[in-house]
Amino acid sequence: MNNKNSRIRVGIVGVGSFAQCFIPLFKAHPLVENIVLCDLDSKKLAENSKKHAVPDTCSSLDELCATDVDAVAIITQHHLHGPQAVQALKAGKHVYSAVPSAISLPEITQLAKTVEATGRIYMIGETSYYYPCAIYCRERFRKGDFGHIVYAEGEYYHDFDHGLIPVFKARHGKDWEKYAGIPPLFYPTHSTSMIVSVTGAYATHVSGMGFVDRHPDNLFARADNVWKNPFSNETMLCRMSDGSIARISEFRRIGHPGTVGMSMYGTEASYEEQVGGQMWATKDRKACVDVSAILACKSIPVSDDAGIMSKVTSSDGTHHGVSDVHPVGRLPKEFRGLPNGHAGSHQFLVHDFVTACVTGKTPPNNVWAAARYLVPGLIAHESALKGGVLLEVPDFGDAPA
Repeated sequence: MNNKNSRIRVGIVGVGSFAQCFIPLFKAHPLVENIVLCDLDSKKLAENSKKHAVPDTCSSLDELCATDVDAVAIITQHHLHGPQAVQALKAGKHVYSAVPSAISLPEITQLAKTVEATGRIYMIGETSYYYPCAIYCRERFRKGDFGHIVYAEGEYYHDFDHGLIPVFKARHGKDWEKYAGIPPLFYPTHSTSMIVSVTGAYATHVSGMGFVDRHPDNLFARADNVWKNPFSNETMLCRMSDGSIARISEFRRIGHPGTVGMSMYGTEASYEEQVGGQMWATKDRKACVDVSAILACKSIPVSDDAGIMSKVTSSDGTHHGVSDVHPVGRLPKEFRGLPNGHAGSHQFLVHDFVTACVTGKTPPNNVWAAARYLVPGLIAHESALKGGVLLEVPDFGDAPA
């Protein structure tokens, strides 16, 4: 579908807690004709159909793929994303997927090949792409303010005590402990995407190191861990395609309030982020500026006369509103006042995907970018199991022009 005047029909697969942030956005988008909700849990499906006033439902992805929806948004359990995306693409549907895109190299390889073979739009819903720090650094990099990038850091610190145990219990039921010890570097995209999206450079080689978990609950080192992974915290050092170095840390047992963050150091200037704030600094020492205020997420009033949003708020309890650097002017006015979680990213992700489906233009968070966000972590975990040996990272290339 590439008629600029077209509207699309979207099926949303999975109506759990995270989907609550996205159902209202897909429903409200002016280029979406209607939405269909899909879930295996009939009770949950009926409740959400009533809650969101969406009468059309499907009881399975198989059923949904047989309908006339143009696109499918996959918001299900992590290990289902890759196979479900492939199934939907083969059924002729465009696909939006929550992260991660896959959990193994064969899965992401099959996904990329399927996108190429079908010619359908695929987009990974990577929230960090629209984090204020990533937007800010992309613009400074575009202007040449950094000079040449020397080194970058990205991290996702999320301790198990901060809500992860209920998530795993909900996903896996009574067997949740067997699945909870997933390698942290199988979920690196919040960290890697910020760096890759700023410079366009990607990891060519990685060395991974892991911290063997010492917590009394033994979630990682237990014998029945289906992932056979002892590491609760993992770090990888990356050789990047532009000659720079990057460090990515994914920690799940960490004495920290939690963050998704980045720092980037160039030959002329740097962006540095710590718990205490966010700074822009130059080599000549003439500019050392605290940019925390302009990157802070809040509710920003915008004139209705401009035809854009008057106020953006969040109801997901994670982040609120948008920052001064978010380009809210390109969002549809129908999004006014609707949920916009994860540092102002949700509305931009939905708008990117819907627009791509209607215009036929490849979105920024396409399958080739998704591979560059994910694959280094998969390879670095293999390296960590081997004591940190340097390994080459397969690359799927750039998105087609």
